[in-house]
Amino acid sequence: MVNPISKEIGTIFIPVSNVEKARDWYCELLGLPADGEIKLGHLYVLSLDGINIVLDSKIYQPENIISTPLFHFNTNHIKDAYQYIHGKGVEVTTEIEHGHWFNFKDPDGNHLMICRC
Repeated sequence: MVNPISKEIGTIFIPVSNVEKARDWYCELLGLPADGEIKLGHLYVLSLDGINIVLDSKIYQPENIISTPLFHFNTNHIKDAYQYIHGKGVEVTTEIEHGHWFNFKDPDGNHLMICRC
């Protein structure tokens, strides 16, 4: 049998406690309009360049919080990104490491990363 699984990732799901608040926070952070539809009352798709992110309040449980970044947001300017995140009042959990990346948390405690390309 030929392998029917594509070698690509379709989307990344992030568990959030309140999809409306999460939508507003992520859209503000990423400079996206927060005017998309919340689907089925618990899903919001962040349309990005490349792989999209789905904020999902139905899968939210404290034990589902992402405790290690599963992906990173790209930047060409890591120091500017670090200052930007700090300026937004976001909880930063590491300094800039090896001149390339740092971690931070969303309001639900999901660990995220920004990495220099």
